[in-house]
This record gives sequence, structure tokens and C-alpha cells, in this order.
Amino acid sequence: MFRALLMTPVLAAGLLSVPAAAVAAPAAAFTNPVSRPFADTFADPTVIRGQDGLWYAYGTGDPLRSGEGTAHRIPIARSSDLVNWAYAGDALTGAAAPYVAPGASYWAPDVRYLDGRYVMYYAVTDTTASADGSDFAIGAAVAPTPAGPWTQQPAPVVAPRPGGGGGYLSTIDPAQLTAADGTRYLYFGSYYGGISVVRLSPDGLTAAGAPTLVALDNKYEGAYVVRHGAYYYLFASSANCCAGPATGYSVSVGRSASALGPFYDAEGVSLTASQVGGTPVVTQNGNRWIGAGHNGVVTDLSGQDYLVYHAIDRDLPYLDEAYGINRRPMLLDRLDWTAGWPVVRAGAGPSDTPQAAPAATGAQTFAQPVRWLPAGWRVSGGHATGSGTVLRPAPAGDLRVEADLRVPAGSSAGLVVGASRVLIDRAAGRLTVSSAGARPAGAALPAGLDLGTWHNLAVSVRGRHLVAELTEARQSGPIVSVELTAPAAGPPVAGFTGRGDVDNVSARSLFRPVTRAIAGPATGRLVWSDEFTGAPRAGWSWVRPDAAVTVAGGKLNWPVEAGDLTGTSNSASVLLRDAPAGDWTAETRLTLDLGTDDVRNYQQAGLIAYAGDDDFARLDVVSIWNTRQIEFGRELPYAGSPAYGGITLGTPATTTWLRLVHRLGPGREHLFRSESSTDGRTWTVGGVWTFPAGARPRIGLAAHGGATPAVTARFDYLRIYQP
Repeated sequence: MFRALLMTPVLAAGLLSVPAAAVAAPAAAFTNPVSRPFADTFADPTVIRGQDGLWYAYGTGDPLRSGEGTAHRIPIARSSDLVNWAYAGDALTGAAAPYVAPGASYWAPDVRYLDGRYVMYYAVTDTTASADGSDFAIGAAVAPTPAGPWTQQPAPVVAPRPGGGGGYLSTIDPAQLTAADGTRYLYFGSYYGGISVVRLSPDGLTAAGAPTLVALDNKYEGAYVVRHGAYYYLFASSANCCAGPATGYSVSVGRSASALGPFYDAEGVSLTASQVGGTPVVTQNGNRWIGAGHNGVVTDLSGQDYLVYHAIDRDLPYLDEAYGINRRPMLLDRLDWTAGWPVVRAGAGPSDTPQAAPAATGAQTFAQPVRWLPAGWRVSGGHATGSGTVLRPAPAGDLRVEADLRVPAGSSAGLVVGASRVLIDRAAGRLTVSSAGARPAGAALPAGLDLGTWHNLAVSVRGRHLVAELTEARQSGPIVSVELTAPAAGPPVAGFTGRGDVDNVSARSLFRPVTRAIAGPATGRLVWSDEFTGAPRAGWSWVRPDAAVTVAGGKLNWPVEAGDLTGTSNSASVLLRDAPAGDWTAETRLTLDLGTDDVRNYQQAGLIAYAGDDDFARLDVVSIWNTRQIEFGRELPYAGSPAYGGITLGTPATTTWLRLVHRLGPGREHLFRSESSTDGRTWTVGGVWTFPAGARPRIGLAAHGGATPAVTARFDYLRIYQP
């Protein structure tokens, strides 16, 4: 097959010249936040590449700039390279839909290209369903281009849902997915009601069935689902998005073989279990960024995935006045897949230093006529249309080639990469891959998939392995994928073939994957311990002694007391000792039977780094309504009041190991990283809270939050290690 192509005049014409746009050099490095040129805050971002070859970002409807004072109605930003963005107007500029109450806000948009038009899903904070100001719904608008004009649909996709405990369930944070069988789904929800998924009508504008719960209430919100390999991955954010300088928002993930779940984390724990699962994707690392969450996923032209999300500068947490609108700019960071799980920068977390920019430019858009198209092809309406084969020189080595294609009924069209040909065959209803010397491969196309509208076909060749993926506008992973082992290499050429319309053609060197997560610092040698085999060792001291605490049976036994430390209560007991100088790690093993499913707000126990009643970081196993979580909470003084927020990490068990890893950062700032384990061997690394240089945090234990029902926290030891 490929030898025949080499002999055609089409190839010769294709080799005459290479437009710079087709093989553009990588863009310069970038530094977060990428929304800096147009916005001080751009929360809950999502990104799509438009059919015009540009990238579009959409965010929650806050004011964009400090001092602006007026909320936007889904602001839009536009970029040619994913890192330099400009404001492109608001999406919802017309009259509100009939079901939207006056004064409602528009949150958390998700934009998709479905069957030839753009569909935007968004949360509406107030509707005419009731006089309740929080009768949330999921709305939709459609547009011919990613910049609009957007036409709001007259009815919600998901209507307000009354809650069994009163009020309305949190019907917010939509995210659409087209599954491998072509079925369209919408994920939505938040803490009151959990995250659910519902099947959509074929046009994507109406819920068509009962929702299925995929993540337990009181734990997750901000769903985003992608298909990667054999699994669907549910990304979701936890904790408080908007606690100013104490915001610990972060992203975790579970995966499933089905778009309907159940989703399990890396330890095999379900996201709907009372002891809630979730594998960390991104959380704060001790630099300027805290509250990293509510993400989308975007793939550059080399095939590298990126997480787009918001975060808060801990030194500039509010847009204007303290305890007002949180300032949440948009960040972009590389998303790696290590051992089958997604993680930002191999576990390094949000970046605040220059990073290599995505390979986001260089696609051939056909916005203007090109001279290298052979006979049989022409530029029309901003794309190429015709029949035949067009080949161009391509980078040597591992390669990713992609294009947007429209295939007429009964025809086929696709891509050529070296000696391999990948075709969307509408007549046969298959995606096929063939290569000299290799057994052909293929997969059926979902029934009802409208390939007369634009779809993206991407072909990646790494060594002797080829993967072809068909997606809707490059979003959420493939609808159909085919793999071929040992394709013939062929010459370094790439192009398109068949009959139909072609746009946004690119051939880029394939990204080099990072497949191993970075290792955390070693625990070091044991320098001090209290194993609680007799009287407590010297050096312990109390804040508000608790006479009920005993040492017996090789454990420190602490009946969980009714006090607390958050806000102005400051009534809980704390057992402390001085921390050593320099870097160190404190570890305990805690047995705390909080049961499952019932409400025990907020019984908890664990480790604490304590500089004062309003200045502490607390790593606890805790009951939060019907869930059991591990929370790394932080209270600190800010603008005359104590601010409190928390990071969640890992999955608790009846017996849970906890660690606080202390390191001295720049300027001798205190960095405390959280870790947890259910077996004492495999550790989940959580987020970081900081204390300023000059602070003298002590290390200790606590057990409080509620005395009913009676439960005792049992600490096996406190051990301190140093490098």
C-alpha cells in the first residue's frame, strides 16, 4: 500500500515545501497563573480547542478584576498557545432563560462540541422552582462557535431536586462525557447530594433517566471524567473551595470500567463508601498556591495531558475585601499517568516557577488558501475539502498526527503516518488501522455517531506501537480507539487521505511520558519515641488537661471529648511536646472506630502541630456527616479573625497510620506535609500547610469534636524521625 502511495504525484506535491505553521517550534516557557493577562480570578475553568484552531477557556461568573464589582455571565478567554490568554467576552449576554430567577449566578461551565454545535452546561444558583434561594439547576446553551453567540435553552437539563433533609440538593458543577458506546452522560453534584451521573438525550440537552450516585455526598464536587486506556477516571474536588488563606481544596480521582461507575481509588476503595476513597491528583505543596481544585483536562498537540484548574495565592487570597470573593486564578500544569493513575507533575503539585509550555501551536487551520494542496483538494470555508492522499514531511522518531475530519455518508477518510493508514470507514461502520507487514486492526463505530460533523482523529506512534483515537473535539478521551503492534516504520511523512473535509492538521514529535511519581523525602532514623508501655515519657505537657486520658495496654487511650479548637471555641485538650530543631517526621498509629454511614459531627483524633489555639495544623481521622475522612485542617489568624479550612487525603480505616513531615522551607518557613496509610507500609501523600518563620509549633495529639456516641481514640505510639 505505502509503496503505491510513494509513486503518486500527490506525494511529490506534498514534499515541495513545509509551511512553518505545520511544524512550529514549541512555545516559550510559562509561569502560573496563566489567566494573569486578563483576570485576577477565573474559577472552575474548562478548556476546549475550537474548530478555528484556537483554545477557549470558560470560568465561573465572578468579577474578573479586583475593584470591578460586577459579576460576569460565564466569561470566555481565548488563546493560540494555551498559556497567553485574552478576554473574549461573556457567553450569556441575552435574556435569562424562563426558569432562571432574577439575580441568579452562573457557575462552573463545561463546554463540548456535539454534532456540529457547541453546547455549554452550567450551574444556575437560583430558579423559579421555589422561593428558596438555593434551588440549583443545570442549564445549557448552544452556539455555532466557541465564542458564541450562545442561545440559552428554555428548560434546564437537570431541574432542581428537593433534598430528603429539606431544601434542594446541590445540582451544580456539570461535566459531559460521550462514552465508548456513543451514549452521552452528564455528571453533576456537590456536597449535599453527592455526585451523580445521568444519561442524556442524543442531542445532549435533556436528562433521560434517573441519576446514579458515583461519589458520596459530603466529600466531593467539581466532577470531570475522562477515558484513558481501559478505564473512565472521575476527577473530583474536596474540602472548602473558598476559605481564603486556609483554603485546602484539592483534586482526587477514582476509576471504573463503566461510565456509570462504581469508581474505585488506587487502594480499591469506592468513592461511594462511607470511609470515602480517592487517590490524590493535585494538592498544595507549600509554595504560594493553596486550594488547587475544580479541574478540566486538555491535551496538547504532542499528546501530553494538562490539568487546568484554579488555585489561591496564600498571600493574596481575596479579590477585594477580606472574607469576600476568593481570588482564584487559572493554573495549568502537566498531568502525568504513573502506574495507571493521573497526578500533576509526577506528584510535585502546582507550579510557581517557569514550566515548559505545551505544544499547542502549529496546526494547519486552512484559514487561508495554501499552495501545496494537490489537485482534488481545495480550501473552502476555512478547511480543506476533496479526495485523495496528501502527505507532508514529518518529524523523525515517535510521532503524533491528528486532524479534524468530516466524512460523508458511504465514504472513508483518515490519516497516514509513515507506512500506516488509519481510516474512519462510514460505509463499514469501523475505525480501521493497516500497516505494511502487520495484521490489520479495527473497532466498530458506535451506532448513531454523526461523522458528518467534525470529529478529531489522532494517531500516536511510539516505537513499534500505534494507537488511533477518535474523539469529539479532543475531549474526555476516545470514543473509539484501536491499537496496532509492530507497524512498519516507513518514511517520516504524515498526512490525510480519503474523501471529506479536513482541518487542524498537525504532526508533532510525540511527548515523552513521565511514568514514575517522584519519591518523597526519606523518614530517616528514629530519634525519639513514646511507645506508651508505661507512664508517659518526660516532656509532655497539656493545654487544658483531660483527666479521662489513660495509658494502659501499650496505648494512650483518649475518650473523644466534646470540645473543639476551631473558631472561638478553643475548648479542646491538646497533649504536646517540643519538636526537635530542623527537619523531622512525626508518626502515630491510631485506632478509632467511628462506625460508618451515621452522623457523628465532628468526632476526630490524630496529630497536631500547635502554635496556639488559633494557629494550628491538625491531621485527623474525622467523621463529617455520613462520611469518614482524613482531614489536614489549618486554622490561622487573618484580618482579625481565625480562618479555618482543610485538605482531605487518603482513606481512613479503623486503624490508620498518620504522619506529619516537617521541613524548613525558604526563609526558614515551616512546611508540614501530611501522609496517611492503612497498613503502615504504603503511604498516601497529602497537602502541605505552612507556618511563618519564627513560629514555634509544637507536636502532639488530640481527640475531640463530640462525646456522643462514646468512642475512644487509642494511640499506639508517637515516634519522631530525623534525616
